[in-house]
Amino acid sequence: MAKIFHDEDADLSIIQSKKVAIIGYGSQGHAHALNLRDSGVDVVVGLREGSKSVAKAQEQGLTVLPVAEAVADADVVMILTPDQVMRYVWADDIEPNLKEGAAIFFSHGFNIHYGYITPSAEHDVCMVAPKGPGHTVRRQYEAGRGVPMLVCVEQDASGQAWDLALSYAKAMGGTRAGAFETTFREETETDLFGEQTVLCGGVSQLIAYGFETLVEAGYQPEMAYFEVCHELKLIVDLINEGGLTKQRWSISDTAEYGDYVSGPRVITPDVKEHMKEVLADIQDASFAKRFIEDQDAGAPEFLKLREEHQNHPIEKTGQEIRSLFSWNANTDDYTEGEAAR
Repeated sequence: MAKIFHDEDADLSIIQSKKVAIIGYGSQGHAHALNLRDSGVDVVVGLREGSKSVAKAQEQGLTVLPVAEAVADADVVMILTPDQVMRYVWADDIEPNLKEGAAIFFSHGFNIHYGYITPSAEHDVCMVAPKGPGHTVRRQYEAGRGVPMLVCVEQDASGQAWDLALSYAKAMGGTRAGAFETTFREETETDLFGEQTVLCGGVSQLIAYGFETLVEAGYQPEMAYFEVCHELKLIVDLINEGGLTKQRWSISDTAEYGDYVSGPRVITPDVKEHMKEVLADIQDASFAKRFIEDQDAGAPEFLKLREEHQNHPIEKTGQEIRSLFSWNANTDDYTEGEAAR
């Protein structure tokens, strides 16, 4: 069982005595910067010149500097750039400008675990990873609550890295909910596995196959969309609230019985064997190598796959149906262009 840390296990004054540079101001970056600031921490945001995020951070009253300048005076540097560009930001702007003994923080272990970034032995290397999107992390903090976080130390140069990591997590609101002890390896490999086999790859492929099966059998695409995609949120919300048992308790007996007798016909034992193959690719770095090499080449495979999936018939049907929902009236439809990026 994982060890869980709470507010009483962390000393907020430790991070309050440090100057923290947040590198990046996306979903996680804005939550980290604002939560730390509101917890009494001296925060500066590091962004590349010309970034559209500069104005957003400044509007929140945050100090924004070029990455190299932000790093130069920081005691703690939290790197929140995308995995595929992080090593370049590290090599060009972060590593050459680090203060002696500065601590280096991450919210995902990809670059450390796979060796794309290797800090020198004089630096603490820690992770504080909220288990939720940035807007949720920020909203829960403002409400006096918190989002659970993963906390780990890869390199304890100072002998006080754990105290510093827990203090950072407390300033983020994480110890209100619980900070779970893990390792860079465990966080990286389980995170990638969950995304690829269940949360993203598994769910999206299951939805697409369900939609195709119904449409090919002659049913209206609108009906197929409602049954295999739209209602999924209702089910996931129930699982989130009370696990699979609450979900099954909340649905009809017909649906529950179908769950038991038909689920294993679709998700057969060979699916688990394929999951093991995916996990092996994650563990031996095959996936990381394939992803990074594609990104370095201009992402041809990535962009081709994105276009193919964006052009699946379910996307057009879904866009038309979602336009009918009044609560979506002022929400970007991310099937159109690059609104989410």
